[in-house]
Amino acid sequence: MKIILALGNPGDKYTYTRHNAGFLVIDQLAAEQDAQFSNKPKFFADIAEISHPKAPGNVLLVKPTTYYNEVGIAARALMDFYKLTLDDLLIIHDDTALDFGKIRVRKGGESAGNNGLKSLHRHIGSDFWHIRIGTDNLLRRQIGDVDFVLSKFNADERTILRDWTIPESIKLTEAFLNGTIEPLSIKL
Repeated sequence: MKIILALGNPGDKYTYTRHNAGFLVIDQLAAEQDAQFSNKPKFFADIAEISHPKAPGNVLLVKPTTYYNEVGIAARALMDFYKLTLDDLLIIHDDTALDFGKIRVRKGGESAGNNGLKSLHRHIGSDFWHIRIGTDNLLRRQIGDVDFVLSKFNADERTILRDWTIPESIKLTEAFLNGTIEPLSIKL
């Protein structure tokens, strides 16, 4: 079994916010697989299951319901229940240190101030694969980090997300499931 866990905040009011870039990716992945999310309170998450020929068992697409700063609780509950290792886990999240239109893949690393990653590091450690979706732009310097990550993508950014960022991120989830993922940085 493999887990693809996105960082984000639950609720419709956060749907197109920068912090929910990861949720947008796995929502699209679930839609492409005709998978439906259902609430699983014991895992503190909404979960959809998909199958993949190279992943033994099912693949869980996970959207924690704990809010962004406590996503590690959901990750720990899932890993303990299914007896998984960090190699079975892929995290997808926004990154304000990367320009919008950039995606970076890496294993391990520091939190760089990202509270979702801090929560994961506290609960499960840091040696997992993650897809970092760049969200930075000039607005961040005008309104500050807290308001920026909770601000919504503008219409042009949503088009780029739909046409490039989300499809590229889905290709990277495929590489993870195939066991061919490697560190890289790509940009629009």
